[in-house]
Amino acid sequence: MRTIITVFCLLVMNVNLLGQSAIDLHSHFTTPEYLKVLEKHDALLDEGFPIPDWTLEDHLKFMNDAGIEKSILTLPAPQPYFGDKAETVAVIRQTNEAAAKLKAEHPDKFLFCAALPLPDVDAAIEEAIYALDVLHADGIKLATNSRGQYLGEEALDPLMKLLSDRGAVVILHPHKPDPYPKQVMGQTPLAMYEYLAETTRALANMIARNVLARYPGMKVVVPHCGSYMPLAVPRMKAIYPAVLAKQMVGEIDWDANLKCLYYDLAGAASVQTIKMMLTVTEPSHIMYGSDYPYVAAPILTMKINQLRNELKADAELAPYAEMFLKENAIKLFEK
Repeated sequence: MRTIITVFCLLVMNVNLLGQSAIDLHSHFTTPEYLKVLEKHDALLDEGFPIPDWTLEDHLKFMNDAGIEKSILTLPAPQPYFGDKAETVAVIRQTNEAAAKLKAEHPDKFLFCAALPLPDVDAAIEEAIYALDVLHADGIKLATNSRGQYLGEEALDPLMKLLSDRGAVVILHPHKPDPYPKQVMGQTPLAMYEYLAETTRALANMIARNVLARYPGMKVVVPHCGSYMPLAVPRMKAIYPAVLAKQMVGEIDWDANLKCLYYDLAGAASVQTIKMMLTVTEPSHIMYGSDYPYVAAPILTMKINQLRNELKADAELAPYAEMFLKENAIKLFEK
């Protein structure tokens, strides 16, 4: 029995050592006020998936067990906008202040990227300024679309300029597409497929309008292992001469757009996935992400240690292991 206990303790120690130097670029939190607004509008299942319970104690325990030094907090989907601007502004402000409090009380554990009350652009700009200047947010979280208002739309250009001028880190996250085919979504949950398509859709829209090239101060984080970008970018470039000749798009500065993009490893991290991502980016732009609490903590702990072992064993990627797990994230948030 003593031998079994000893082996178990060694395994636990090994888990902590394996994950000791990680920074989690993709994690979520909720507040009772946010959930209350969703419940009021019968929107708790708006994304087709239950919003998991979140507590500070559980998050800190997960981080300790997985060896994660610091997590970047963002508000999950759905966007709490139901036609009432004042309601949205109030709940977004509350969640941002709650995130700022978590960071202030646990400065060694948390950073946060503030939510914005889109689709109202003026209100979003006002909240971004407040979050960055008063709450000292570490960046901004943007939904791929806010009730049908997609990233890349001309109406969002003033917000993009502000974020670029501030050199903001912008963490993207997919939300339910609008409009969307209910029958398809009922058969195939958003998280299985559509979230990846939704992220790629928003990025393609931004690239087609040169948003990232025109506002290069932003550092935009693409979630979920780059979504479909490793497939979409070659496709977009291949068809570009034809659609340009038909005047369906304008001139696109591919290099300027793509160099603003960074990528997290939430969802399907493996050496195979990373090598696919490296077809559209470079090692310094790839960072670990967990998607906590949308995946059970024990599974995430197992996965991060599996990733660490895979990276260590892969001759091509081993030199970049610490970059992926920690160093790139530190540099991303450097002022």
